[in-house]
Amino acid sequence: MAHSQTIGFIGFGAMACRMAAHLKQAGYGIIAYTPSGKGGDGSVSFLPAPADVARNADIVLVCVPDDEALAASMYGENGALSGIKKGALLLNTSSVSPEATTRLYESGQASGAVVIDCPVSGSTPEADKGALVVLAGGTDEELARAKPVFDIIGKITIHAGPAGSGARLKLVINAIMGAGLAAVAEGIAYGLAAGLDRSMLFDALDNVAVISPHHKRKILAAKNGDFSPQFPARLMQKDMRLFVDAAAREAVPVPTLAAVTQQLSLTKRASPDSDYSALIGIMEHMTANDA
Repeated sequence: MAHSQTIGFIGFGAMACRMAAHLKQAGYGIIAYTPSGKGGDGSVSFLPAPADVARNADIVLVCVPDDEALAASMYGENGALSGIKKGALLLNTSSVSPEATTRLYESGQASGAVVIDCPVSGSTPEADKGALVVLAGGTDEELARAKPVFDIIGKITIHAGPAGSGARLKLVINAIMGAGLAAVAEGIAYGLAAGLDRSMLFDALDNVAVISPHHKRKILAAKNGDFSPQFPARLMQKDMRLFVDAAAREAVPVPTLAAVTQQLSLTKRASPDSDYSALIGIMEHMTANDA
């Protein structure tokens, strides 16, 4: 089915370029902005500022790494909101804080845009397949407008609630994911220190029900020493930090996840651009050094 609309990407990294490929195949026009002014495979037109993208797009899709990048690309004379069309959709797929999400929603309303927070659950393999899970916050009517896009980049859309709910749900999901990986890393470290055969241990964990499919994928990569980034450690550490801060604002005690955040800080410090599962390798290295 062909589409006459143009989607303007703000940020065009590993996830965004994969989403854009599916949308382009579906017939959408694609333009983009990145701070470097380049990206992708040469088939996408890159414009010099976020405002230029917004002026030339019917839908703006934002996919940036953190609160600071979101603020830099949305506000000011060159920010997307200064050029966005009245009534245009602004889809924020970035994993950012609830506070940054609220600010963008309110600023978008003031500019006449329809802002939906819609971070996605899944890594580059899911993005390649168009099988992300979209976590959307907004009204039924707003999500209905965005549904054609969501149906192309994702396998399911979860309506998390009113504006801001998608961002909050994403923090919950990633916090649980990070905690699970830390438990796997610690369990493997103990098993190796206790003398279990390495291949047997990794293979055993691949065959038990208590390990999620996501973490089984990480275990297989760690067995092979492959920590190429599907979800970089620097981004996972950021999400864990955002979760702990958000929980503190609600006076919710999260001691386990606070400790996991420290482990992911270690992983970020050691290898920021490796996959966050590099924590398994770090723990294994510590165990080997103790042997």
